[in-house]
Amino acid sequence: MIMKHNFNAGPSILPQQAIDATIDALRDFNNSGLSIAEISHRSAGWDEAMDECSVLWKDLLSIPDGYEVLFLHGGASQQFLMAPYNLLQTRAAYLDTGVWATKAIEAARYYGEVQVIASGKDSNYSVIPEYAIPADVDYFHFTSNNTIFGTEILADPDSPVNMVSDMSSDILSRPVNVSRYAMIYGGAQKNAGTAGLAFVIIKKDILGKVSRDIPKFFDYRTHIKDKSMYNTPPVIPIFMMKETLKWLKGIGGVAEINRRNQAKADCLYGEIDRNPVFRGTAAVKNRSRMNVCFVLDEKYAGKENDFMELTKKYGITGIKGHRSVGGFRASLYNALPLTSVEVLVDCMKEFEKMV
Repeated sequence: MIMKHNFNAGPSILPQQAIDATIDALRDFNNSGLSIAEISHRSAGWDEAMDECSVLWKDLLSIPDGYEVLFLHGGASQQFLMAPYNLLQTRAAYLDTGVWATKAIEAARYYGEVQVIASGKDSNYSVIPEYAIPADVDYFHFTSNNTIFGTEILADPDSPVNMVSDMSSDILSRPVNVSRYAMIYGGAQKNAGTAGLAFVIIKKDILGKVSRDIPKFFDYRTHIKDKSMYNTPPVIPIFMMKETLKWLKGIGGVAEINRRNQAKADCLYGEIDRNPVFRGTAAVKNRSRMNVCFVLDEKYAGKENDFMELTKKYGITGIKGHRSVGGFRASLYNALPLTSVEVLVDCMKEFEKMV
């Protein structure tokens, strides 16, 4: 069997160590004689797993006191609603950088006024637009990495108001100064585990400020009080998250993965810039390190399927661009090794010779 090089955008590649540990737990969790799929989430062994997962998050991101880490159902899309439900009293500022930012904006409008302070729509989201954060809003929201268009905000913005970020696709890929944020959230299925789970890092003292009544399930304070177990938690995804974070800590943590991710991005962007057959679609200054989007140069239009066929020979999977934009997309999430990127570069070099 040809080894697969997994560039899927999510659900995406996972550390083999985490996969193996989860397989073992499916057979026998914590020497209980029961599968993790059938244990009680109220058992002592599960409490320990949940606590370990929370501690790993706090350790890896140096999360300061006063914050809580939650593990919730519904993915990032549910947080598009829950964040404004809990935080938006009058008006919030949103930065429009792509599809997922647009969905967050649409959700927030159910609860108050949304000021879109800048949008990359006119550039087909190939650029992060210049923006200024107003000081008279309840919070500022942005999506740190845009998976479909391949742009990323790599530095923590300075904000005069509470800052909320959807970091679904670049969390744990680089250092983040959590103290600058009121809330960070995202789906787990990129760098933090498998699908079916959202993480929320939230500053506790920002809650309880809005005048509306919030149903218990949609109130973050409920989940803080009940330690993410107000209802039955997604046990297997949380276990997979714990094991993924253990792998990350074991290789040297966020500092080491930041170095590796830069090396992978430099390798692939270097080939895109060198190879006349390909060109990148995102502005150089805003290129994502997680989702590298590129197309064939106009001179080679119509040969996309030929390149896709060649990638199969190399065992490359998940390279096709999002259906809304076409082209190609290589997702370089944490668990993807540099060797896989080098295989893709070799494939691109062979395609250059073929055409």
